[in-house]
Amino acid sequence: MRRIAEVFGRSGGRPPAGDVWIGDDAAVVTVPPGRLVFSTDAAVAGVHADLSLTGLDDLGWKALTATVSDIGAVGARPSYAVVDFCAPPGTDLVLLATGVAAAAAEWACPVVGGDVTTASDVVVSAAAIGVLEGEGPPVLRSGASPGDRLVVTGPLGGSAAGLRLLRAGIWEPASAIAAHARPHARIAEGIVARHAGATAMMDVSDGLALDLHRLAQASGVGVVLHTVPVALGATEEEALGGGEDFELVVASPDLSGLADAFALAGLRPPIEIGRCSADPAERTLRGRPLEPAGFQHAIG
Repeated sequence: MRRIAEVFGRSGGRPPAGDVWIGDDAAVVTVPPGRLVFSTDAAVAGVHADLSLTGLDDLGWKALTATVSDIGAVGARPSYAVVDFCAPPGTDLVLLATGVAAAAAEWACPVVGGDVTTASDVVVSAAAIGVLEGEGPPVLRSGASPGDRLVVTGPLGGSAAGLRLLRAGIWEPASAIAAHARPHARIAEGIVARHAGATAMMDVSDGLALDLHRLAQASGVGVVLHTVPVALGATEEEALGGGEDFELVVASPDLSGLADAFALAGLRPPIEIGRCSADPAERTLRGRPLEPAGFQHAIG
């Protein structure tokens, strides 16, 4: 535990005066002004990563990145995380912690506590709190209206393509391999979209087609797509159903205002993919039915 604590200490720096991070029964943190946002996620070896193709550090990165991505998807900023490691004896927990710590540093979300326990498989469970800054509500998946334009923050399918290429022993394009091993959360994009008047938002964690169905169902709107931006090395099928891209899909009534806000923040321009319609049963891509392809979480 001491070595793991040292890894997290290097990535997160020293706690502010009065705060308690790793090393006690519970963490004590100072919360910035704003409303709190909570999120949790897990990465499981054999489900979210094939450890014969990517490393334990990549699994750790993915667990924390998936967690903070959900915070960014409502327009909030991650603040602190706690992480549990469940693993068989002999697992290199320091390497696992190195990946989590790298993600913690990347997303400015220090790990302030956690636990380690023995298990038959490697599981990294991460929980994080974030802060919704300023006035205005969070951007939920339920706020889209007919006529809103739909955009994504980047091309899709890279993670699924990366897995396919790794299984084939192919290491190019490097962008696809990186998209699978170390996906990126779009924290800044979520915050900017919220302040630019986005009405609904989700991260594309389970596949664009499936996550759009969820957004449309929650908002009571239809979805009419005219294009799908495909990442280098990926197929359109992977872009629609591959998942683990962690780009954001955003509904907005003001596409030019959203694009201007992204440009002002130095972000990649959002990519328009379609619109929301008034018919809740409508789900189409180029006039054909859009099936809800993607990763289904099994419960029960």
